[in-house]
Amino acid sequence: MSFSSDLKIELSKINNLKNKQEVYAEFLGYLVVSNTSIDTKNIKFSTENEYNINRFAKLLNNLNIIDYNIEIVGKTYSITFKNKDIKMVDKENINTILNTDNLKKAYIRGNFLGGGSANNPKNKYHLEIIFKTAQYAQMTLELVNSFGISMKSLDKTLYLKDGEVISNFLALMGANSSVLKFEEIRVLREMKNNVNRIVNCETANLNKTINTAVKQAETIKKL
Repeated sequence: MSFSSDLKIELSKINNLKNKQEVYAEFLGYLVVSNTSIDTKNIKFSTENEYNINRFAKLLNNLNIIDYNIEIVGKTYSITFKNKDIKMVDKENINTILNTDNLKKAYIRGNFLGGGSANNPKNKYHLEIIFKTAQYAQMTLELVNSFGISMKSLDKTLYLKDGEVISNFLALMGANSSVLKFEEIRVLREMKNNVNRIVNCETANLNKTINTAVKQAETIKKL
């Protein structure tokens, strides 16, 4: 299983479902990302992560939305429910609803669970979230920045490429086990890179010493 899948499994198991405000904030986070489609009749969320679809179903149940349908097509799980009494919110309304740090974190967690991914840190530092629109991406960018985490944006996508910042973002969402795993990999990777740099530096110095010695020997022979 990938690092991204393990991360989403951990986030899906966060036990805060008794807090109706956090449930609603996380639910809203799902609604604004690219994997959620909304028309005049239905709202549909799709994912390849079984734990993630179960998490979304639990959010619906806690919000008393019980008339939904789950389908599996290939590796993709989809959950569909009627688009009634669900109003998409704009920046002003989101800021009004997310009036505490915990609600902001729940919303951001919903963003990532709904439309985010993270590379295996052994290979590459990269985390991203894809939104439905650039406006929704900008809303979350401002929320994340308010916690001192500088995300970068490209149209409808927010992303991070710095190991330390990604680690801070995982902690912000409440993925404590994934933070420990990420940091362990990051430390080993940095140590390996440092060793390689030292070896390369010493090899370069040794080559310079050998070349200098060869030139001196040639000069002596000529003399």
